Amino acid sequence: MASDNRKNQAKKLSSVQRILIIKHGALGDIIQGLDAYASVRAQFADAHIALLTSKAFAPLMRSMPYFNEVHVDKRAPFWQLPSLLHMRRLLLDDYDIIIDLQCSKRTNHYQKYLTNKGQIWFGTAKNASHPYPDFTGVNNAERMRVASDMAASFAYGDKGIHRVEADLSFLSADRDIFKLPKSYALLMPGCSPAKPSKRWPASSYAALAKLLLPKKITPVLIGTKIDQDACDEIGNQVPDCVNLCGQTDLAQLAAIAAGAKLIVGNDSGPIFLAAKTGAPSWMLMGADTDPSMSAPTGKNAHYIKTDKLQSLSADEVMRAILKVI
Repeated sequence: MASDNRKNQAKKLSSVQRILIIKHGALGDIIQGLDAYASVRAQFADAHIALLTSKAFAPLMRSMPYFNEVHVDKRAPFWQLPSLLHMRRLLLDDYDIIIDLQCSKRTNHYQKYLTNKGQIWFGTAKNASHPYPDFTGVNNAERMRVASDMAASFAYGDKGIHRVEADLSFLSADRDIFKLPKSYALLMPGCSPAKPSKRWPASSYAALAKLLLPKKITPVLIGTKIDQDACDEIGNQVPDCVNLCGQTDLAQLAAIAAGAKLIVGNDSGPIFLAAKTGAPSWMLMGADTDPSMSAPTGKNAHYIKTDKLQSLSADEVMRAILKVI
């Protein structure tokens, strides 16, 4: 009987496709999910696919070709009744499948309290109809691809699984406007202010920049406004650097990264995007980062892991780079 019910549900999903994907952030995780979003779109080509995300990432997600609509989750406290009712209306909007790629305490509460019994939910919530397997030690990008596979397999059987690699052409920008030299390296010295332990010192980036110049590779500094002090410190120590801190949006970052000779950055969102372009890239990881789960993905993505990030020398980083380029 259970098998018959599953077949009936699968048949229904083959003809009626309304899908909600939940992914709030952060930026690195948003980028790690690109292949999963692309795969869901490929596997459910005719479906109406909606996304629920954070306000900060809604513009980026709306620029992607994978979603028919993007909803903003204000992530308001649960005691704010109007916001709670709004979320309930959204989650009850006749979705055949809900794919939770965030898998947070908040989204688990959504599944428990704001959906109807029997809602097809892929996630880690205790009562999810389709719980994910044990993802311990599994890269975040692969976790999300597995979620996409599970949804396709449920609807169409294993023959419905069709993994694709995301095309970044939606992030179109002209890197020539920055008039960069032919051979340049992107250095990304920033990271979240909440995680200063993930930051390789600006003085170390400056030392690396000095090692690049004799090889006729111009260091180009990239970051947001909160990284201005670090970029300025590097620029003051190495005046031949090109300092673009605070001057690039994500599309421009992707364009610049794609043309770089190499990329070095801390564990932060921009390095995930840069690595996804396929340029040789190195994430510098300290004790806070588990590479088995959080290493960036890309055709030429690398990382250097050390429990004492502050003690990592520019010479060590340069030796790792020279093994590849």
